Amino acid sequence: MENRENGVSMVPQTMLIVDDDFINRSILENIFSSYYRIEEAEDGEEGLDKILRNPERLCAVLLDVVMPRMNGIEVLRQLQEKGLTEKIPVFLITAEASDSVMKEGYQLGVMDVIGKPVVPYIVLRRVQSVVELFRARERLSNVVELQQSELLEKARRIVELNQGMIEALAAAIEFRDGESGEHVRRIHDITKYMLLNTEMGRGFSQESVENIALAAIMHDVGKIAIPDAILNKPGKLTPEEYEIMKTHTVQGERLLETIPQLRESEAYFYACDIARHHHERWDGRGYPDGQKEDEISVWAQVVSLADVYDALTSKRVYKNAFSAERALEMILNGECGTFNPRLLDCFMQVEPQIRKMYEG
Repeated sequence: MENRENGVSMVPQTMLIVDDDFINRSILENIFSSYYRIEEAEDGEEGLDKILRNPERLCAVLLDVVMPRMNGIEVLRQLQEKGLTEKIPVFLITAEASDSVMKEGYQLGVMDVIGKPVVPYIVLRRVQSVVELFRARERLSNVVELQQSELLEKARRIVELNQGMIEALAAAIEFRDGESGEHVRRIHDITKYMLLNTEMGRGFSQESVENIALAAIMHDVGKIAIPDAILNKPGKLTPEEYEIMKTHTVQGERLLETIPQLRESEAYFYACDIARHHHERWDGRGYPDGQKEDEISVWAQVVSLADVYDALTSKRVYKNAFSAERALEMILNGECGTFNPRLLDCFMQVEPQIRKMYEG
């Protein structure tokens, strides 16, 4: 066990001697005082109180068995119940070293049973060997804990770096598309809110929701392959231009598949599916694969509706922003394609909260 003082590791140096006989305590103190700071207790009750008051300071407890008020075996029982015999080496040093005492002592977690009268060099060696073993185990545990902490910190930094790169890529495409970059942030937020607060997110863990929301940021990455003349055209696209614009779905999936680092992310699968299928429609009249109804993944459905709602309520190069009321009317009457009726019901439940994302 190890103390920490102001963040600095402190090896416990105090040995507690619990014995009702003054001479026995003096003998043991004389043996160990050159190596440890010594505390004493005259019976089991006092000894238990001193242990529980600050167990982190103790490197070992030397415990007599036959004592007034509380005997050594009862002290051991209390320590075992509190899990302290795993952290502090306890030694029974007693003249009552019968088989029954030894058996019960070892069952309760005592490290060694040493008979009285003690032989100084023997008791010193036996106790110090165990104390050093506990210290070595603690040092190893601390090294492992430190290494785990460092690995977790590195992993966290990698996740943050990957997320930052994803957000930067998505935002760059939005700027190229004449947007401020707020579009991808809102798609992320709407997707996450829908999955956390409606039945559309049923069965998804918190981690899965986070990964789907991150993947939603990349839904339009394929637009990087669309010519500026089409991407930023202020008027209506020609049929030929529209066919080219539609390819941003498959282009997005291909682009994501070429990023090796992204493959290591839990969001990768969701990102590829969303990029390809966020323009599919419930009636099968979407693109690129003409998926219909439950052939379309739940996450692609949610991102699709979030994308349409945000596009309607935001100003674009080819149109002014619609009011939230008009946007809902257009979505519900099918002017923007058909959606899963259950998805629409869920969206209507939380739309007032989603609308607040656009305030300020």
